[in-house]
Amino acid sequence: MNKLKAWIETTFLKDYTISIASADASFRKYYRAIKNEKTYIIMDSSLELDSLKPFVGISSRLSNVDVNVPKIYAQNLEDGFLILEDFGNTNLLDVLDESNFKMHYANAINEILKMQRADATKLPLYDKAFLHFEMDLMREWYLEKKLSYSLRDQEKNLVQNSLEMISKVVLSQPQDVFVHRDFHSRNIMLTNKQTLGVIDYQDAMCGAITYDLVSLLKDCYISFKRKEIEKLALSFRDKVSPETDDVEFLKWFDFMGLQRHIKVLGVFSRLSIRDGKDGYLEDIPLTLNYTIETALRYEETKALGEFLQRVSQ
Repeated sequence: MNKLKAWIETTFLKDYTISIASADASFRKYYRAIKNEKTYIIMDSSLELDSLKPFVGISSRLSNVDVNVPKIYAQNLEDGFLILEDFGNTNLLDVLDESNFKMHYANAINEILKMQRADATKLPLYDKAFLHFEMDLMREWYLEKKLSYSLRDQEKNLVQNSLEMISKVVLSQPQDVFVHRDFHSRNIMLTNKQTLGVIDYQDAMCGAITYDLVSLLKDCYISFKRKEIEKLALSFRDKVSPETDDVEFLKWFDFMGLQRHIKVLGVFSRLSIRDGKDGYLEDIPLTLNYTIETALRYEETKALGEFLQRVSQ
């Protein structure tokens, strides 16, 4: 903190006050600085230096396609510090309800469409190996460590075969677009101007067209009726892949959701067990419900859904 404050004193932010703004699932810290009644966000990535250059680079890519990302006012890449535009304290999760989610999601889908026009060259690829690396987190951290469940050989084969089916469908859809990776209600800010601000995109990759759509519409922190979510998903389809029929697109969407939620079961469990962030345990039931409900919907993954239903009771 002393090094951070010493650096801030070398910038335009002299004579400021500072307070904690938030922390996220990583080791980054965020502070809010106030000077002359104007506020700024200070990002401290000193414990996660590798994420800072990608954040700056991705900010530029997104700005180039008119995505509303925080302006960078000052940077210290060597020590891991940034001074950013402050989008305020209100994220989409704070305001979403049955009366307004269609409007907010429609606006957020427009942001996805813009993001997918961003330059995705040289971004890490969401290939089969990485899809499986993420899904394997469920077995280690959710099944084995959180549930203390030891899989029998037959169950290992069932899980592995199901994951193969999931990645096959995910990779069958159009790839090669910019993927935010965490485009959900806690990373979409509602600014004072009532516009959407996008944050936390430093882990962006190049991957499937439905990934960010799933992150938004099958949010691990809030859910709405399946019928309405399908309508929103198909409205996105009409803009990006109109030649794809409803059944095929919704399968792409659902299997992308399976991949993401299987990963998240592992990530939330790891955040609690390894990092002591127990708050994420509250979000496991919804994530698990998404996973089981979707798996049971399709013949290829029905056995996986039944297995997770049984061991998670």
